[in-house]
Amino acid sequence: MAQVKILIQGYVRDKENVSHSSSTCVLVKDKDLNILVDPGRAREKLAQALANEGLKPEDIHYILLTHFHLDHAFGMALFPQAKILDNEWIYVGDQEEKHDGFIPETELAIIQTPGHTLDHCSLAVPTDQGMVVIAGDVFWWPDHEEQKVEVGKHDEFAVDRKLLIESREKILKIADFIIPGHGKMFRVEKQK
Repeated sequence: MAQVKILIQGYVRDKENVSHSSSTCVLVKDKDLNILVDPGRAREKLAQALANEGLKPEDIHYILLTHFHLDHAFGMALFPQAKILDNEWIYVGDQEEKHDGFIPETELAIIQTPGHTLDHCSLAVPTDQGMVVIAGDVFWWPDHEEQKVEVGKHDEFAVDRKLLIESREKILKIADFIIPGHGKMFRVEKQK
């Protein structure tokens, strides 16, 4: 089974009228592969978090970007040798090819979750504790806001609210745990 480790918990906060944000960055280990989801933009924190795991940037095989907002994608510059994936493509240097909906060499499913952006995706990771969905900004909260799961919650950056609600409902059905783009991982309370 795959292992999931949150390297950086995503945050959105204002300090002295300046916004500070970086996404949750997650390390997934599956077989002999090291996969990062959303390297964020806190590059120094990410380099230190990797070192704490005994990893160097060249030890990362794949990076999945849930979407291309800079607070999720900026850190990928630390990993020039990694293969980059998004909702439908694998990028290697100046080449690109479609993927089959999985991280290559794994059974980690890349799920289409549009709404925050139209090209948004999430990653479903089966673990010994249950299904962990790394959801990017399908779910996110600024630091000052209570982290309460509401499928209809307003997202000021969403490009399609209806699609976002559908994506939230989809993830809540399959996940035992959700790692949001900004905020703490949470257990999904299943309806009986």
